[in-house]
Amino acid sequence: MTITGVYDKSTLIQLIRQHALKLGEFTLASGKTANFYLDCRKLTLTGEGANVIAAGMLELIKDDLPDAVGGMAIGADPITAAIVTCAWQQNLQLRGFIVRKEPKEHGTGQQVEGPVVSGDRVVIVEDVVTTGGSSVRAIEYAREFGLTVEKVLAVVDRQQGAEENFRSIGVELHSLVGLDELNITQ
Repeated sequence: MTITGVYDKSTLIQLIRQHALKLGEFTLASGKTANFYLDCRKLTLTGEGANVIAAGMLELIKDDLPDAVGGMAIGADPITAAIVTCAWQQNLQLRGFIVRKEPKEHGTGQQVEGPVVSGDRVVIVEDVVTTGGSSVRAIEYAREFGLTVEKVLAVVDRQQGAEENFRSIGVELHSLVGLDELNITQ
């Protein structure tokens, strides 16, 4: 069991290997195929996993706290909630937001939801990035809304082009764990 608000990389790696790593043949969101899959929802939707991830991501942004964190629904939603909760427990002011894959067809018709306004400095959060395609779309939608996207935080970087893709649109990638640290043979 981990203590609230404390990040321990070795605990995160252990949790990923125990709960999120699946072996077999998989097609990733990027369209690439792989002999393993990282289902980080097995972590982000548990108390311990959410806590460790939130503490780690908050540690990465704490010195230059943005106005808000968020990302593409549905994968980023539990990460966002955990980070804003962890921030609140540390008396840090941080809001969350959700980026929909498509604009809402009723109500206000928003594609970006939450207590954010044009001009807010934000960070996109993601569970696993390969090429970064989902996060690039989230960045585009957030920018269209008027948000200033400063960086992307990922639980795991599969180290297959995401960092370069983000850099090409002026956004930094920071991850809690790189694929090389998980000792998975591709």
